[in-house]
Amino acid sequence: MHGVGDPTGDEVSMTEMTRRERIMTATRKKRADKLPFFSLWRHSQIGWAERECRNRGMGMYWQRPPYIMKMHGVKSTETQVIASGAVVLRRTYSTPVGSIYLDEKREPGVEQWKGLASWRDVSPWQTERLIKGPEDYKVLKYMVENTEYIPYYFPIEQAMDWLGDDGVVVDRLPHSPMQMLMIDWIGSEGGRFFIHHAKYPDLVEDLYRAISKSREPLYEIAAKSPAPITSCGDNIDGVLVNPKLFQKYFMPEYEKQAKVLHEHGKLMQVHMDGRVGVLKDLITKTPIDIVEGLTSPPMGDLLIGEALSLWKDKVVWTGFPGSVLILGPEAVKKHALNLLREVGSGDRLVIELCTETLLSDENLLLLTSILENADLPLTKEKIDRIERSLA
Repeated sequence: MHGVGDPTGDEVSMTEMTRRERIMTATRKKRADKLPFFSLWRHSQIGWAERECRNRGMGMYWQRPPYIMKMHGVKSTETQVIASGAVVLRRTYSTPVGSIYLDEKREPGVEQWKGLASWRDVSPWQTERLIKGPEDYKVLKYMVENTEYIPYYFPIEQAMDWLGDDGVVVDRLPHSPMQMLMIDWIGSEGGRFFIHHAKYPDLVEDLYRAISKSREPLYEIAAKSPAPITSCGDNIDGVLVNPKLFQKYFMPEYEKQAKVLHEHGKLMQVHMDGRVGVLKDLITKTPIDIVEGLTSPPMGDLLIGEALSLWKDKVVWTGFPGSVLILGPEAVKKHALNLLREVGSGDRLVIELCTETLLSDENLLLLTSILENADLPLTKEKIDRIERSLA
């Protein structure tokens, strides 16, 4: 086995790599011994099947924040209320310029399971956003301008110590400024963000600029964390983030983040698990190192092989489509083998077994049976041999 450090040389040893080495070798655009694959900690079951798959080569992927934040001059209170006939948690922020609140619906399991997930899904969900009308912008701007980001690396150091060579730990930042408005603070349901952007363009632009400026210290904090990769928040889909918005609000922010991260030797990752076909040429022009969560058809609209061919300076961490996972083992096997056949040599590729879907033991074992034998470089003969072994 290799040591705990990442491979950096031009030559890679032919001895079997650790899971961490495998992921990081591919992510640094060098050839690993096998195609790296992992499960995301937040969605991973713990038990006999997970243990067996990890023993057979499956890695783990953890995300943890490199910071804590304090809001000065802001009082936060929480209480349970009934809204639209449902019990929700209402969080109110009171400032010298007014108050705003959000409501969260929390399914069973929240605060009892991992990462605030419920037993069945990724929740809680906001049922009322912080911004409801034009009067709320000044309050949220006050909160943004009075937020202090403080380095706090213990969660990352702890996770790296616990995980060791079994996988990678990535420090995670919040959504980028405009996506904070789209997803978190205004929301996109019913076209809300686009209505606000059309009706109150000056308010949206002003708040966007305030968020962008307030985040600048956060990029330096992330750049100095012990994790080798920084996940820059976002959740990119070409329907929500159309090319015009991507070019105006996202690409400049990625440039700003990348400048700081790359100066400290950090790799920059952005979560893009949606339909990104309309953005594929613009993505080429970004300084992003890792396009993470990219989902192939039928859920996504860009083949992974095409993405690798188009983004020659980027690495793809592809998520297995949840719509295939629910169809059963035969569909999962067919999709996995077809994926291997379309990605050429398999270089610059890492497989995420799940991004936002809970895997059954059956699917977990099946995918491991395929990927544990995916020696690099991939060839037709190797993939045919894997298929025959599953018969």
